[in-house]
Amino acid sequence: MDRVIVDTDTAADDTQALVLALRSDRLMVEGVTIVAGNVAFDAQVENAKHTLQVLDRTDVPIHEGAERPLLKEWSHATDVHGEGGLGGGAVPETGVDSADEDAVEFILETVRASPGEVSLLCIGPLTNVALAAAREPDLDELVDEVWVMGGAVDHPGNVTPAAEFNFWVDPDAAKRVLGDLSVHLVDWGVTLRDGVLGRDAVDRARALETPAADLFGTVVEPALAYAREQHGIDGAPQPDGLAAACMIAPEIRESVREVALAVDEREGLTRGFSLADESGTLDRSADARVIEAVDREAFADLFLAALAGDPPETALD
Repeated sequence: MDRVIVDTDTAADDTQALVLALRSDRLMVEGVTIVAGNVAFDAQVENAKHTLQVLDRTDVPIHEGAERPLLKEWSHATDVHGEGGLGGGAVPETGVDSADEDAVEFILETVRASPGEVSLLCIGPLTNVALAAAREPDLDELVDEVWVMGGAVDHPGNVTPAAEFNFWVDPDAAKRVLGDLSVHLVDWGVTLRDGVLGRDAVDRARALETPAADLFGTVVEPALAYAREQHGIDGAPQPDGLAAACMIAPEIRESVREVALAVDEREGLTRGFSLADESGTLDRSADARVIEAVDREAFADLFLAALAGDPPETALD
């Protein structure tokens, strides 16, 4: 069982990544760290706690982290997720306490105590991880794997034609993390190709009579509306769930490209642009593994298994 810390800006699709990770028998979630991203910070914290309550996993600690990007002004994605992040304006009031330890300190303490044994699943802006890298020059050696949902490699972004939301919100952090750490990247392009739950899968999920499926039924509506209006897709993109599934189940990864990656942190048209260097311009080793294709039917099966209350990987048996 692989140990993992989930770093999240908890809104709709983040909750589903947490469902997959916490249901899996292949992962042991050591803690959840919160980073500024999708919606107001306090709402993100409560959304994460609410997800743990739904799954009866409030034993997993919540650590609050960076409440704004490193240098840029913070822009939310409330137009996609609703003001509260779970499809509307309401924010859960869980009564669950956050851990005393700051997110960055928790990440560093955990990986230093167990070098090479703990991975990071990063499904929000990379501010917390960048701060950890700044404080620990050997972070790349201390972590096992770093999985990142972010960027738009060889594909238009979802905030601007150049950039995906997580990289656009804190491009300075993304630049640092991709420059300092070896990562597995699940980007917006592969999400639109292989990480969309079609209408049939959405209907099957809604028909499941479990608390996790009820949560999904609540949060999926904005994703359906966004995909229909912005992309003409009859389905629900699940970028964070796809990243979690690819981490859990190597079997569903169909194509992986090793490449050096860089992010443009400058303000302007190319803010947050993720460059895959094929020509050696960066003078760096190809230390990123970009997931370029995923078995979409297997992903949907994993997703539905987790919502049904089973370890998602059992769908591959």
